[in-house]
Amino acid sequence: MNFFYRAFLNVKGKKGRTILLILVLSAILLFVLAGIIIQNAATTAVNNAKKSSGATVTLSANRSNAFKKLRQQKSKNPTLSLASVSVKTAKKIGNSDYVKAYNITNSTSVNAKSFDAIKTSSSSQSNQMSGPGGKSSSSSSSSQGDISLSGVTSTSQVSSFTSGTSKIKSGRGINASDAGTNNVVIETELAKQNSISVGDTITVKDTDKNIHKFKVVGIYKSSSTSSQTGGMGQTDPSNTIYSSYALVNSIKGTTSAESVTYTISNPSKAAAFITAAKKSINTSKLSLTKDDSTYRSLLTPLNNVKSFAQKIVILVSVAGTIILTLIVVLMIRERRYEIGVLLSLGEKRWKVIAQFFAEMVMIMVVSIAVAGAGGKFVGDAVGKQLVNQTTTTTSTTTNTTTDNSQNGQPGGGGGAQMANNGGGGQQQSTQASSQQLQKLSTSISVVSLVQLGAFGLAIILLAILIGSIGILRLQPKKILIS
Repeated sequence: MNFFYRAFLNVKGKKGRTILLILVLSAILLFVLAGIIIQNAATTAVNNAKKSSGATVTLSANRSNAFKKLRQQKSKNPTLSLASVSVKTAKKIGNSDYVKAYNITNSTSVNAKSFDAIKTSSSSQSNQMSGPGGKSSSSSSSSQGDISLSGVTSTSQVSSFTSGTSKIKSGRGINASDAGTNNVVIETELAKQNSISVGDTITVKDTDKNIHKFKVVGIYKSSSTSSQTGGMGQTDPSNTIYSSYALVNSIKGTTSAESVTYTISNPSKAAAFITAAKKSINTSKLSLTKDDSTYRSLLTPLNNVKSFAQKIVILVSVAGTIILTLIVVLMIRERRYEIGVLLSLGEKRWKVIAQFFAEMVMIMVVSIAVAGAGGKFVGDAVGKQLVNQTTTTTSTTTNTTTDNSQNGQPGGGGGAQMANNGGGGQQQSTQASSQQLQKLSTSISVVSLVQLGAFGLAIILLAILIGSIGILRLQPKKILIS
């Protein structure tokens, strides 16, 4: 009689044993499937993190070498000389396949003419307006204006806008199509103080006394509280006007930029991009700095979840193998007489073992269906608990790090600056990590079921091989006589 047919008859005839084995194997495969689901979800989330978070590489002056040369100067008044980035070179590097987008930045200062700049005083009378044309407070410096003109390729790629510190409130931001125009975006407080709206024209005067007219195409809101130190004392952040870098270059009379920030399409390829980009620059004058902190902050908790899921699969598989092995051993003891009859009739030992394996495979098919029906619920429950635990741990670690950083700052001013900058960046990374964790999709796919089937076959095969060792030593005559 064919051992497949004998296996089917045994599974059908021994209903109690079959149901017990289905329940045991279903429980094992249920937790294996939960681990597989969470592991696959974490892997997908890691791939999504690579696409969404993005690393940046900044091309700017090599300050380390610049300061070395400064210390080597023998003059009484040594001057720090920082190299600029050629726009042509910046665009050439930006054509790399690794680059998703790039932002050329340059800045200069101008003086308000048709409107009033916001004047910040260090005394109790702060946030006062300067006089008409920005002249009545104190005499303006010939080398420093009261308005900071920040030239960019696109405001959407500026760190303050990507982090949410600055937001467009009306109109639009600066984009690549604004190159060659006099379009600008101003801060909402500066606009309110001077009754400026989108579509208006404002006039400024550069440090060489040349007059320039700008068209306001957008108004943004900045939540930054830090001030910049300039020629006229403290400059309020509201005095920052964004324009195309090309407009700044035309005012400064240059074809170079202060820095270029490249957004890498795949953060893991940032190092390869830097290696390729170094071939196009003089590394003694310019340097490339990588910033993939957001990607790393996303990667850590996701990898923790993935690692925990892998441990679940391994532990449950080992435990399942041990449990099934014990059941097989007991089943073989129970069926010693049946085995003895088969062997005495000339049945080969490997076919007897294959019969047991076929029986377990039939049971496994039903168990996979049961596990598939309940795996989504178990995966959701385990995944949710794991995500909450990981999120809490990450938040606690970040808050502790932030508190330690603030406490380590000398004086209140340094601590406040750390809270506004470093602490805020860490909190944003933590928020991004939490959001990515909450997006884990613990759904059952065909791939998950195929993986579950492979694990199930491996568990059954090991259990049968280990549990059937005794069959090889059985003597049919002794079994039948006893």
